[in-house]
Amino acid sequence: MKSKRTCALDLGKRRIGLAIDDELGLYAHPRGILAGGDIAAFLKALREFVVTENVGTIVVGLPLDMRGGEGDAARSARVMAQKIADATRCNVTLWDERLTTAEAMRSLQASEVSGKKTRERIDEAAAVAILQSWLDRSRKSDD
Repeated sequence: MKSKRTCALDLGKRRIGLAIDDELGLYAHPRGILAGGDIAAFLKALREFVVTENVGTIVVGLPLDMRGGEGDAARSARVMAQKIADATRCNVTLWDERLTTAEAMRSLQASEVSGKKTRERIDEAAAVAILQSWLDRSRKSDD
């Protein structure tokens, strides 16, 4: 059984989606959202989550454009990833999040979540998609 867990973040200006893996490191599970407006409060809440859930690695979604290039959002994600690493002392990995919002939307619609509830849960579902793709790739590279 693995000792440290992995969580993922889907960064947004107002809300930051949060997901965590299971104890075996196989599946991503939603863990809600953290407020993103106040960076100091967000980092404090994330530090508490890291300690409570025994997190060792944080995967941060990197919003690349469809050609794989980096714009302002990607540069902001890189800056935030460094702040997260400094605040939590965790390993922080950036992960291409292209199409995760679309995947999250399909997943929510398939589970019959719609309307206002979709908007409320999209960030969390995107974090799950980011983490699951990272976990799947990590398992393949371990084979």
